[in-house]
Amino acid sequence: MNRHYYISDNLDELEQLESELEAGGIATEQIHVLSERDAEVERHQLHDVNSFMKQDLVHAGRIGSLVGVALAVLILLLAWLNDWTSSAAGWIPFLFLAVALLGFSIWEGSLFGLQRPNAAFRRFADQLHAGKHLFFVDVSPAQEPILSQALAQHPRLELAGTGQASPAWAVGLQHRLHRLRKMM
Repeated sequence: MNRHYYISDNLDELEQLESELEAGGIATEQIHVLSERDAEVERHQLHDVNSFMKQDLVHAGRIGSLVGVALAVLILLLAWLNDWTSSAAGWIPFLFLAVALLGFSIWEGSLFGLQRPNAAFRRFADQLHAGKHLFFVDVSPAQEPILSQALAQHPRLELAGTGQASPAWAVGLQHRLHRLRKMM
């Protein structure tokens, strides 16, 4: 899947575009609007970006996990090279320490990520601060014509680039959860 970013200052137009995309077969979970004016986005009943996506939690957690794996390997390597495992305790304390360091590094990385905006949205910070809205949609190659056809009706939208989309399985899971919530 590909993610397409667009900048607009008109929420009415974005609401119309979202309706056209949904009518064309693109699921609501594939469409998002990021804005610093969340109340206005909600008033227009647009699919806004949840707070989890606004933070850099996943990206920073991945970096923390890489640091944790490196620390865990270092601890195990030091224990093996220095023959510290030949004691009565064996490998157990070093394995526990390695797992604890891995977990702590992931936790710390994630906490750091909670304090930073999502890396995918940082490049749009100036436009968002200026009061504009970021509209982005994740589409499969088969849905690209639907997006192009809908965008032809909205020439005022400014193309802001493309990027890596959420995995198709994640979008599908969100879609199923959304349908399940509607049924309840």
